[in-house]
Amino acid sequence: MIEVNYLVVGICTIVAMVLGAVWYGPLFGKQWMRLNGVDPNDQVAVKAMQKGVWVTMFIQLISTFFLVWVLFIYLKAAADEMTQMSNALWIYAGFIVPTLVSTVIWTNELAHNKRTRFLIQAGYNLVIFAIFGYVISMWG
Repeated sequence: MIEVNYLVVGICTIVAMVLGAVWYGPLFGKQWMRLNGVDPNDQVAVKAMQKGVWVTMFIQLISTFFLVWVLFIYLKAAADEMTQMSNALWIYAGFIVPTLVSTVIWTNELAHNKRTRFLIQAGYNLVIFAIFGYVISMWG
């Protein structure tokens, strides 16, 4: 049985949440708001978008914890096949990217908006999966 290091899982979860706040805030927040139909200069619309964000963030926290927990178990079990870092990136490429593609292409957005949405989300996920693979391989 694989022993899960919950400290590592918790740290990865917190890192993902902090990175998400930066990624969808200062780095790409304005583009993300526009993609979701909110004018970043309209403070009333921004406040409306932020209303209830704590519930969404809590759901994201639980979801991310579960993702890291499953990834931890998988990477520890598959450690003999290839490095945990490359395994995490293969999971990203084989599962996350196709899932993002399928959720983005089936929207009624303009092609440019689909591409932007995909690049923002795929970029964030690439960074967190690289971090997860590294942290789990080093301290898991």
